[in-house]
Amino acid sequence: MDIAGITRFIGLFFRNLVRGRFEFREFVNQCFKSGYQSLLLISITALILGLVLTIQTRPILADLGAESWLPNMVFISTITELGPVIIALLFAGKVGSGIGAELSSMRVTDQIDAMEVSATNPFKFLVVTRVLATTITLPLLVIYGNFMAFMGSFLGLKAYSNISFKLFYSRAFSSFYFSDIFPATIKTVFFGFFIGIICCYMGYYSDKGTEGVGRSANSAVVVSSLVIFLLDLIAVQITDMIL
Repeated sequence: MDIAGITRFIGLFFRNLVRGRFEFREFVNQCFKSGYQSLLLISITALILGLVLTIQTRPILADLGAESWLPNMVFISTITELGPVIIALLFAGKVGSGIGAELSSMRVTDQIDAMEVSATNPFKFLVVTRVLATTITLPLLVIYGNFMAFMGSFLGLKAYSNISFKLFYSRAFSSFYFSDIFPATIKTVFFGFFIGIICCYMGYYSDKGTEGVGRSANSAVVVSSLVIFLLDLIAVQITDMIL
């Protein structure tokens, strides 16, 4: 991983962000691709996540006589850790690989060079719009995924008991505080930003040839996934020090 190159790339992003005309139409298009077209995948995965976590945890808590803690435990663990990380990894795999492959294919076919010759700023059109889209849409997808995981947890517990949704809701939020959701939401913004930056970097500076396209898409997903875990580790340490 070229840390120096990515750092320079981040500097170019912020410099192009504040200069020139903003490509609003392309930004909306990228938000649609990265956000709306990922809803089905996030919905199914988050629903299964809440369902499986509840089914596997319920017998252990039942043996301890603490089954009433299950909604709160599943909800907090999903909100603070499992939801953001798993959804970010899915996002990197689906959206990130697509960005890396798309930009690298444009580099291989000289489309980016053609944009530069035609006095168009390819960095602002291709990179800035995609990074902003991933930065904004990932936190929204995580919030939506947490809700779907919450519904999956309710369905999993409902299959074994007669608990009502009102009671499940009250137990889930019984020990839930704003300090639980704020750090988790903030780190998803950084997840989305670095997924966009890394995947755009891998594609924008791709090697020539057809092998470069596959290598860029693969590197985009692998490096993004690694950075997600590193950022999550840093976020946990900062949260522990502050809270």
